Amino acid sequence: MTPHRRIALLGSPGPVEDLLEDMLELAVRGLPPAYADGEFAFTRRGRRATDGSWSAAPEGRSVRYSAIVALGVATLPEERQRAALAGDTALDLTGRLVARLPGVTGLGDAALICWAAAETGHPGLEAALHRLAELDDGCAGEPQIYTVEAAWALAALVAARAVGGSGPGADGRLERARARLLAGLSADRLYRHVLGKRSGPLVPWYRAHVGCFADQVYPLQALARLHAATGDGEALAAADRVAAGICAAQGAQGQWWWHYDARTGGVVEGYPVYSVHQLAMAPMALLDLADAGGAAHLDEIALGLAWMAGRPETPESLIDPHLALTWRKAARNDPKKLVRGLRATSTRAVPGGRLAVLDRLYPPVVVDRECRPYELGWLLYAWLFEPHARGRS
Repeated sequence: MTPHRRIALLGSPGPVEDLLEDMLELAVRGLPPAYADGEFAFTRRGRRATDGSWSAAPEGRSVRYSAIVALGVATLPEERQRAALAGDTALDLTGRLVARLPGVTGLGDAALICWAAAETGHPGLEAALHRLAELDDGCAGEPQIYTVEAAWALAALVAARAVGGSGPGADGRLERARARLLAGLSADRLYRHVLGKRSGPLVPWYRAHVGCFADQVYPLQALARLHAATGDGEALAAADRVAAGICAAQGAQGQWWWHYDARTGGVVEGYPVYSVHQLAMAPMALLDLADAGGAAHLDEIALGLAWMAGRPETPESLIDPHLALTWRKAARNDPKKLVRGLRATSTRAVPGGRLAVLDRLYPPVVVDRECRPYELGWLLYAWLFEPHARGRS
């Protein structure tokens, strides 16, 4: 069988290719148990029986995760879409999300729905762009905005532009979204958790210098796609800069670490290490960068994938083929998140001052037994996305 284009980029057939092909099949099987009444659960929570076996029960609902799944499932042929969505298509799922937009109040949620509408060719794209514009205007006077949400807004506008979507003041909004994201990186090596003022209501002062892995991946992706769509050299340079930063900090066994000092690019706290980062989010952004003409970090992608097959933190597998899921992360035995707080505080005062003794006191031996649907959605999107394939449903 000919491997998917992006999988083939990693080189000769072997364990990595086999892993990815198995994971794509697992994703299709793993989505229906979290899908009910046209919406996805927030998570499938692991439950251990007295005999030691595990099951996974759906909990809550999430518009955000539903939109990400719509993006991922839209990469599949219609027959496979219906298998992943219990008879529905990505267009059906997106239509329900578009219908809910008047009640959506989060910029990030609206951006993802708009993005999904563009990718699936949904006729409600213009309405989605209007709602995104309304919510983005509401953020204009705020001192801070979450970096991830600003990145999703730019990605949505780029996706809409690619299929002829306009919306109110389309060109001006795209330029403002671009400028906002580029300005957030101007004085730093990597992205902080928020854009705008360094201190404000969204993060405490002792974490103002910190950016998480998602804060790097989504801007990298959005800026790479902006360059691919418009030839924006400044956007490509910024995306390359972020990619080089996270790749330089990658763990020796392929770990994509969690918290960074945005000022220096150093690691503030490495754990948890998330399955979705290893299998999907890092490859998704880095492959988008390569598609846009930026640096190709294929060795780092392969190393991150290899961590899923075997890791130093725990002998327990993070892949459960029987339940068709990936367990969420390998984490420290630190339920009160003391390490994260102490390391944020220490590196705030002294960059690189990570308090090494904490590694011995709180070893990363815990497996988080849950799986959120977006993890499987991004997995499909990362490996099956084709830049010129839109509206598959």
